[in-house]
Amino acid sequence: MPVLTVLGLILVIWYAASVWMNSTWVYDQAERAGTMVSFAEMVPQTMTQERPLLPPPHQVGAELWEGLRLGSGYEVFLQSADQPILDRLQATLDHVFSKKGLVYHGYVTFKGTMMGFGLGILFGSLLAMAIVRFRVMDMSVMPWAIISQTIPIVALAPMIITVSSQMGLTDRDVPKAVISAYLSFFPVLVSMVKGLRSPDQMQLDLLKTYGAGEGAVFLKLRLPASMPYFFASLKVAVAASLVGTIVGELPTGAIEGLGARMLIGSQFGEPLIMWAALFAAAILAGLLIVAVGIVERLARKRMGVPA
Repeated sequence: MPVLTVLGLILVIWYAASVWMNSTWVYDQAERAGTMVSFAEMVPQTMTQERPLLPPPHQVGAELWEGLRLGSGYEVFLQSADQPILDRLQATLDHVFSKKGLVYHGYVTFKGTMMGFGLGILFGSLLAMAIVRFRVMDMSVMPWAIISQTIPIVALAPMIITVSSQMGLTDRDVPKAVISAYLSFFPVLVSMVKGLRSPDQMQLDLLKTYGAGEGAVFLKLRLPASMPYFFASLKVAVAASLVGTIVGELPTGAIEGLGARMLIGSQFGEPLIMWAALFAAAILAGLLIVAVGIVERLARKRMGVPA
């Protein structure tokens, strides 16, 4: 009920804002035609504009459904009733994953997100281990890691793309992955440093009395203790990685991906395309966070930690 209440409040505010912002066009058209428009006549016209300043929720939902091509994919499945079931499924999947649909563009963004997410996890974890193990790394590298997050990614993205092209890396996935990793490594780094340092001195002294070396202390105490921090950081990092991938798609001139769809909608004055791609990105982010949560529960169960 609390979630539905908040959702209902958001929809009410959204519809009210749509009427307010889109009414400008309605009144302007009426003034040009030399007619008067009442409030009751104006409201319906703000709900059906082709290029509204702020699309109402039902228009965004319709564009998103059409962009995902799920409804038309079901029609393709029904129309091929005379074919074998595997051929019908293949035809449906080909339709849904067509380059004209948001599912395909979402897959392109997902692929770049996973590349950057993996790099961010690897780089952040290794750097955290080095910082915890060597004091000189803590004193020298950690401040620079913090400072690096003050650089606006919008300004940094074109530089990364230019350097990549100068190095002969023509694959557009590479700069996107680098930008994505840049945003995702920091949450992993900070959380892993905190997690690896979470065991108290009594626990460390106990292992030392058993003659445990640094490797055994790391594997049997520090690493297991850092897992809650690690998985908490992954939920933040995967969302940041998705944002980095979308930002990386904007200045590359990409024609594929959710970022490219947003850019196309903005350039051609098609706000519905832009909003549908935005909500598709939000859905993808939610699915990725849920996937991280599932992996976390499996890992905790494997380690014998109660959920």
